[in-house]
Amino acid sequence: MKKILFAASEAVPFIKTGGLADVAGTLPKNFDKEKYDVRVMLPKYMCMKEQWKEKLAYHSHFYMDLGWRTQYVGVLETKYDGITFYFIDNEYYFNGFTPYGDMYADIEKFAFFSKAVLSALPVINFRPDIIHCHDWQTGLVPIFLDNFRYSNEYYRGIKTIMTIHNLKFQGTWDTKRVRDITGLPQYYFAPDKLEAYKDANYLKGGIVYADRITTVSNSYAEEIKMPFYGEKLDGLMRARSNCLSGIVNGIDYEDFNPETDQYIEKNYNVESFRKEKVKNKAALQRQLNLEEDPKKMMIGIVSRLTDQKGFDLVAYIMDELCQDAVQIVVLGTGEERYENMFRHFEWKYQGKVSANIFYSEELSHRVYASCDAFLMPSLFEPCGLSQLMSLRYGTVPIVRETGGLKDTVEAYNEYERTGTGFSFVNYNAHEMLGTIRYAERIYYDKKRDWNKIVERGMEMDFSWKNSAKQYEELYDDM
Repeated sequence: MKKILFAASEAVPFIKTGGLADVAGTLPKNFDKEKYDVRVMLPKYMCMKEQWKEKLAYHSHFYMDLGWRTQYVGVLETKYDGITFYFIDNEYYFNGFTPYGDMYADIEKFAFFSKAVLSALPVINFRPDIIHCHDWQTGLVPIFLDNFRYSNEYYRGIKTIMTIHNLKFQGTWDTKRVRDITGLPQYYFAPDKLEAYKDANYLKGGIVYADRITTVSNSYAEEIKMPFYGEKLDGLMRARSNCLSGIVNGIDYEDFNPETDQYIEKNYNVESFRKEKVKNKAALQRQLNLEEDPKKMMIGIVSRLTDQKGFDLVAYIMDELCQDAVQIVVLGTGEERYENMFRHFEWKYQGKVSANIFYSEELSHRVYASCDAFLMPSLFEPCGLSQLMSLRYGTVPIVRETGGLKDTVEAYNEYERTGTGFSFVNYNAHEMLGTIRYAERIYYDKKRDWNKIVERGMEMDFSWKNSAKQYEELYDDM
């Protein structure tokens, strides 16, 4: 029986700010329980909902040195979906209204968490074969582990994996302060270890010291070896490329299931979508005061409204696009200029554009179920989950070929009759518009081909089971 410990700063259902939480919370329950004992360790944030805090049982506590400070470490635990979750408790560090606050506080908070993860192992009587670390917040785990090995037999032989969910976020602060916070010897603060461009960099340290590195798609694993996507660590990614691999995230096929989804007007599956899916569109048109026309092509966007997601391209061509026979439904929040841009076009093209500048789980399901196409023109996208949800709901993705989008959406080829979506290569607004208009043409003039694209997309399997198998292979390989 292999013992695996996930160390992460968030996990569903306890606390979530992004895709990392889905991975840390959903992946563990998809491993083969006969062969793998997978458990998860998280911070116990004060801002967690009461319903979860009530379920946590006290396990034990101890005191731990962090630099020159001595800190309380409480350990709580609960079982959820058959998986054991441990929570590291310290009110001084985890008392904010959100999981992440200002960077300086976070740097100390996650230094504490990383060391506490390792210090708690003998206390909870669980000695993992592999500690699977996620993002910069746990980047110090492999370094503390290296440091512990010299003085403590117990830690020898434990392996580590560092998973990069988004290389943009690295956890950097000035070296002197980080040395003071962590109490790590000067030896670790060298350019070939923790230091990058004069600062201490948590993610870099984790990448240097981990036994294996993974990212959340094959293409992203290749892209980050290049300067444009490498966020100044491309040299390190090339140096460690023999230990680097990409495994695409999955989505929860129970939560996202058009056959059983409670949020949507009319349930359907791959056999019945031709008749039933359009009823969702009609209901959404009514709900959002769009012109009621079941034949009109509806394009959906559910996203953070930021530069990374390609909204500067959308802003360029929005006026042109609105001349076409399409409706556009947007859901999400983000940078003010993009929020206002969509509000403006809703005002300018009433009945054609619906700007929903908030987030709603229910409405997101309705958008996935109702729209004909789904637009995702990202500048970079380590994995992306929205395109997987669209495929699941028979909503055809229109994406830029980058990272996980390139790996999960196969471009339509009208001569070979293959593909599950539409894609464009260059980060260019009119190339995107050309691709959208090509999709419109197929939708309006080749309805039968369009339905085949939908069918192929709905038959794809991007459930967590798939990802879990690949992680199992990685664990066995180690």
